Amino acid sequence: MPVETPLLDKVKVPADLRKLEKSQLRQLADELRAETIDAVSVTGGHLGSGLGVVELTVALHYIFNTPEDRIVWDVGHQCYPHKILTGRRDRIRTLRQGGGLSGFTKRSESEYDPFGAAHAATSISAALGFARARDHLGKKNHAIAVIGDGSMSAGMAYEGMNNAGHLGTKFIVILNDNDMSIAPPVGAMSAYLARATSGKVYQKVRKVSKNFVKRLPHALQEKIEQLEEYGRGMMTGGTLFEELGFYYVGPIDGHNLDHLIPVLENVRDMEDGPVLVHVVTKKGKGYAPAEEAADKGHGVVKFDPATGKQHKPASNAPAYQKVFAQALIKEAEKDPRIVAINAAMPSGTSLDLFAEKFPDRCYDVGIAEQHAVTFAGGLAADGMKPFCAIYSTFLQRAYDSVVHDIALQNLPVRFPMDRAGLVGADGATHAGSFDIAYLGCLPNMVLMACSDEAELVHMTATAAAYDEGPIAYRYPRGEGVGVDMPPVGRVLEIGKGRIVREGTKVAILSYGTRLAEALKAAEVLEAQGISTTVADARFAKPLDHDLVKRLARHHEVLVTIEEGSVGGFGAFVLHYLSGEGLLDGGRLKVRTMTLPDVYQDQDSPAKMYDAARLNAPHIVERAKSALGLAANVVNLR
Repeated sequence: MPVETPLLDKVKVPADLRKLEKSQLRQLADELRAETIDAVSVTGGHLGSGLGVVELTVALHYIFNTPEDRIVWDVGHQCYPHKILTGRRDRIRTLRQGGGLSGFTKRSESEYDPFGAAHAATSISAALGFARARDHLGKKNHAIAVIGDGSMSAGMAYEGMNNAGHLGTKFIVILNDNDMSIAPPVGAMSAYLARATSGKVYQKVRKVSKNFVKRLPHALQEKIEQLEEYGRGMMTGGTLFEELGFYYVGPIDGHNLDHLIPVLENVRDMEDGPVLVHVVTKKGKGYAPAEEAADKGHGVVKFDPATGKQHKPASNAPAYQKVFAQALIKEAEKDPRIVAINAAMPSGTSLDLFAEKFPDRCYDVGIAEQHAVTFAGGLAADGMKPFCAIYSTFLQRAYDSVVHDIALQNLPVRFPMDRAGLVGADGATHAGSFDIAYLGCLPNMVLMACSDEAELVHMTATAAAYDEGPIAYRYPRGEGVGVDMPPVGRVLEIGKGRIVREGTKVAILSYGTRLAEALKAAEVLEAQGISTTVADARFAKPLDHDLVKRLARHHEVLVTIEEGSVGGFGAFVLHYLSGEGLLDGGRLKVRTMTLPDVYQDQDSPAKMYDAARLNAPHIVERAKSALGLAANVVNLR
């Protein structure tokens, strides 16, 4: 008996999906879920969120005419099933790999990705922009934002909804509630109510009633409209969204295609106004290891699809984030004023360890970085010692709060910044490239960068002891370099670096964890007869003027290196040297090494740093070139 071709093999693009019978969609969803699991087992990535929206993804592409209809996925963690259905199945096992598919939606990758993502709560604002562009251009397509309940903790989501309600634009928001944090119970009755209140009959009666009510006195109009709104709210929930100007539909079971399809058809055919469809899903749905995991399989490395067991490489060095958390716990044991704050990243920052020890002194404020920073400011203003731990890339979202609420008022908020530098598979959206430049320009700010995990312990102690204003320190993703760890942190002198290796001809001044590469480069240069000093700056602000002056006066070449963008540490050094007249006459040759002035796509961190030309062979090349010597680059790896 011939084996029937899987439905997924027949669906190359959503137009193929729309040729299927509704009765076939359940089978397609099952095949799509299996394909997603198998692909992520090869590449690693965000598994649970994608599994939770398989049926929703199928339903959206079945009901809406993509790519003309614009679907904007919030964050993009959940976009893998979408990528499989939109012409990228043949490359899905290149997810998050060098030269492969991005782990998020990306405009340059596909016409089915109308807006790039990776940071939360942008979908509503972007989709509203698409809706208004459609109206201005006289088009008839739909704009749909798909946003998770976690992203709804971010203020930007409500800013977008408030504006949409004010404009009254035809526009659809799908609230994917996968944590049961918002939804009332779902089932047959709620599905019936959702279908009924979004259906043409109800909408027609509602429209006729509204036209009749308009003939009544204004005060009576308002009362009747409120009664209709609150009556529907009592049956279905959603009063908050109604107050923001949205017509609320739901909640409905996001895994039941018989419920999803008719509701989405009704919403598609509504004539005007913004609509919110409340869909309840289960993160990790259909894959037991993900459903049973504490984080529902949010972020995984390569794994065995049969068992779910992840293939985590062994390492003798501790992860930087855990070193930070353990160091902070030791400081908090000594000082009851120390509190910790994170923005929906308790495990990512390892502050879950701090919360276990000090549950009343650890705050997870949700995806609300701006609030986290100003909240920390309030704590600091009344004598507490807040450590506001936010990834470098996410702290960008709170920049106004850092400038006006913290730095301007000189409040002693501590900013541990994880994921500094290049982060590998998450790519450009998550790289911590800019914090040296965007914080270094602020008065009152102290900036540190650790060169290894032991230095991170000392910098945590230094931040705890510093009460004169804001202080920020950066450290990378991943494991340390394997140095001996101090039992307790030592408070560093503010604005003072250190000489790690003495030489006479070339000086390498490192800010951050490129120090290990600088030391490798010094070994090569020394072997070629070029005496080399290596210094660890520790501080970008205040800069160690005595150290920089000493290196400039006693060496022919000064090379600065950092894991940050143009305009950062190297620029600070050049600014000082120029102001002191140490560049006059051209005796000193200064070379700065920074991340390139581009957004680097995902790859392994080692390959990304090679592409950025920030590894030991590149330091050797840079120093020898400054001396007028041929590089003879040696591969040290």
